[in-house]
Amino acid sequence: MANTFFVTGTDTDVGKTVITTGLLAAFNARGLSTAAIKPVAAGCEQAADGLRNDDALRLQRAMSLPLHYDEINPIALAPAIAPHIAAEQAGRRIQLAQLVGLCRGVLMRRADVTLIEGAGGWRVPLNAREFLSGLAVELRLPVIMVVGMRLGCISHALLTAEAIARDGLTLAGWVANRCVADMACYAENVATIRSNLRAPLLGEVPHLPGAAPAMIASHLDCAPLVG
Repeated sequence: MANTFFVTGTDTDVGKTVITTGLLAAFNARGLSTAAIKPVAAGCEQAADGLRNDDALRLQRAMSLPLHYDEINPIALAPAIAPHIAAEQAGRRIQLAQLVGLCRGVLMRRADVTLIEGAGGWRVPLNAREFLSGLAVELRLPVIMVVGMRLGCISHALLTAEAIARDGLTLAGWVANRCVADMACYAENVATIRSNLRAPLLGEVPHLPGAAPAMIASHLDCAPLVG
């Protein structure tokens, strides 16, 4: 699928949504229409029109296509825990085939660029036998990896890249996101990851709490993704 990417992280709380909104802003600035999907979101709050997830709402504001919330985040779960556990507690079952169908519905809108944001890291369970990474596999999507720059990030980044390759997918690019304010030997860590990955480094995003997508976009280069 041309210009559709799956955005994953090296762990939870590494800034996937921050980077995804920045990428959307960067694509918008190039005159491209954009859509984003967060198929599964745990940690949702009850609103007047149903459960709502802050990350999904941020995606909705950053994209250019006017999608309904339920198209962006079809599986919304209240507890801020692993999605398969949250679903069990809610008496629900998440199935990969269902997510594939829901995402294909949005892809039929034919935005110039569509970003599908995962939950947590690469190997997040949906149920006893399926993983959210299976969505990228089923749709044959290139992957953008957000590396949370903190202690342990080198191993997390390389292991995630290995898992993506083992699943038969292409790592289209990665982003070094400074999810903590201070990191010892930051430049050395970036250099080590860069020397061990063939995929392009799409940008180094400094620690910018609450920054607008346009500010994040100023630190990203989306040209390797769309030419």
